Parts: sequence; C-alpha cells; structure tokens
Amino acid sequence: MDGRRRNPYQLTDESPVYVISIAAQLSGLHPQTLRQYDRLGLVSPDRTAGRGRRYSARDIELLRTVQQLSQDEGINLAGIKRIIELENQVAALQQRVAELSAAVDGAAVAMQQREAQVHASYRRDLVPYQDVQQASALVVWRPRPKRVTD
Repeated sequence: MDGRRRNPYQLTDESPVYVISIAAQLSGLHPQTLRQYDRLGLVSPDRTAGRGRRYSARDIELLRTVQQLSQDEGINLAGIKRIIELENQVAALQQRVAELSAAVDGAAVAMQQREAQVHASYRRDLVPYQDVQQASALVVWRPRPKRVTD
C-alpha cells in the first residue's frame, strides 16, 4: 500500500455491496444466470456469513463482459472462462513486470550513488600515470679491448 490507512467504509470497485437481484438488474441478466456463472467459476462473488452472494462493481462489469462474449461473439462458457483466466494471468504478469522494472530502476540509482561515492573518495594528491611512448633506438655495444699486462 502507499503507507496511508484506508477508510474501512470507503467503497471501491472491489467492495461487495450488491445482492443478486440488484446485480442481475445492473448486468441485464437473470438471477439464475448469475448463479450458473458462479457455479461454473466465471464470476465468483463474495459471500456473507449466511452464504448470500454479494457482487462488486467489478463483478458486474465482468458479468457484462461474459454476456457480451457469449451473445455477440458466440463464445461458449468454457471458452469465456479460459479467456478470463488468461486475462487475469496477463494482468498479474504486467503487475510483476512493473514491480521488477521499479526494482531495476531503484538498483540502477543505488549503483550510480555508490559509484559517485567511490569517485568522491579518490585521493586527489596522486598524479595519474600516463604511459610514455618509447622511441625505437638501436644501441650498439662494443666491448673495450683488453689491456695486456706484463
């Protein structure tokens, strides 16, 4: 989270607030269709302590998507379930990529900071070594003649 405390009464797209009859009206489906989708695992609403279904705004949007794929695209429910699973997997992978990108960016910044610290710690009283080009010269050695002593 972002460090702030969330208001427990604040509603989000994930808040399960709609009973099945309202969710059916909002999605344009029959309540029995919602029960069937729940049994098939297409849309899984939260449950109350008494086992009653509670749908969130996100669940209702998903119900509309299932209806659209079924009616307009002609996809069967097994295919729709697979599409939903794959979309959820893609969303999870995209989130993971974003997390890893942030971690890499953070590591790069930390590395640059450490590198700057190392460069700042260099002794400045030393003279940098520069390689001197040596000229090619030929030196001929001639031994001195030996002196003869009597």
